Amino acid sequence: MKNLSLCLLIVTVYAASAVPVDSNISEDRAKPQFIEFPDGKENIPEAEPDMELLAKIKRDPSNIKYTLYTRDNPVNGQTLLANNATNIFYSNFKPADPTVVIVHDWLPMQDSRMNIHLTQIFLTVGSYNVIVMDWRFLANSNYITATNGVSAIGRSLGQFLAFLNQLTGSSISQMHLVGLGLGAHTIGFAGRELEGKVGHLSALNPAGPLWYDNPDRVNSNDAVFVEGIHTDSGLGGYGIGKNVGDSDIYVNGGNTQPGCFTSVCNHNRAWHYFAETLMSNRMLK
Repeated sequence: MKNLSLCLLIVTVYAASAVPVDSNISEDRAKPQFIEFPDGKENIPEAEPDMELLAKIKRDPSNIKYTLYTRDNPVNGQTLLANNATNIFYSNFKPADPTVVIVHDWLPMQDSRMNIHLTQIFLTVGSYNVIVMDWRFLANSNYITATNGVSAIGRSLGQFLAFLNQLTGSSISQMHLVGLGLGAHTIGFAGRELEGKVGHLSALNPAGPLWYDNPDRVNSNDAVFVEGIHTDSGLGGYGIGKNVGDSDIYVNGGNTQPGCFTSVCNHNRAWHYFAETLMSNRMLK
């Protein structure tokens, strides 16, 4: 699964301005003190966390929802229940097919354009079990609360995937986890829960505030192959300005994107660029 073709494609398409940045350069990028988040408001990272919600998540992460899409049900998803063998057996989950998990960012909902678009593309280019993870009950909280809950959410995802592996024989090495923003760090924790055996992690503009000096941020040890796509990592940006994977691409320099005038736009371009690589069929076996 160590496949560098995603990075090669992005370099080809954006050769004039998309360049890999080595870790020494990326480490020097400025850390934002406040940023414009997807709700359009400035949010200072020092806001108080909701300790009651965090305690609830640690006690019972069952509010996480997993929805399965396959070529048999590309539009109408099926709910998958953790630790429920009957539910899995009666679903369209196919153990022989690779499994893709898509994890949304802070605030956006399960039916966000990213989830819908990437699901459609994966099912167009191949036969996959595409699982959309919905963690809105935490993602709707303030940023610092969501950040503090990411570890529990990610570990729960890892445990769910381990359950699928043990129940169905679905290969962990054939799993591809895709996460945007805080979702990128979430899939890092999931990969760690699976001892780095997941085949592929795609960290799309991993969140920067509160993560720059956090040793638990997504990193190259979380899967067999970890890639980072950075599109909004400049001063005041949403993304992290340092390398997180085996291969990191700073598209158009990683700070601002053509046609964008806000950090939200720059940030979301990460999944758009990723979608283009899927449509080209360059990163898939």
